[in-house]
Amino acid sequence: QVQLVESGGGLVQPGGSLRLSCAASRIIFNNYFVGWYRQAPGKEREMVAIIGPGATLRYADSVKGRFSISRDTTKNFYLQMNNLQPDATAVYYCNARSGPQTYWGQGTLVTVFS
Repeated sequence: QVQLVESGGGLVQPGGSLRLSCAASRIIFNNYFVGWYRQAPGKEREMVAIIGPGATLRYADSVKGRFSISRDTTKNFYLQMNNLQPDATAVYYCNARSGPQTYWGQGTLVTVFS
């Protein structure tokens, strides 16, 4: 089992930045893909960014050049979000996946308003 706890959501104006954090309950980076997903009101959950065990990166086209995923050497990973726009308003979930096993955090709300 892996527990994931997000933090860092909040309110921000267009053009602003936020950094989301996810703390895992144990070291998982050697075996798990970890990443961020988001679900906007009335829409399906979508992938935002993923980092693999070999540190390979994948981003949704809509966030390339503005969002950056990273991880530390222990149990934490992050999503740096720059130049946020209203369409980024959503609940953001961190995720850890290895084969059939997948774990989700509780979600953190990001609201971009003018």
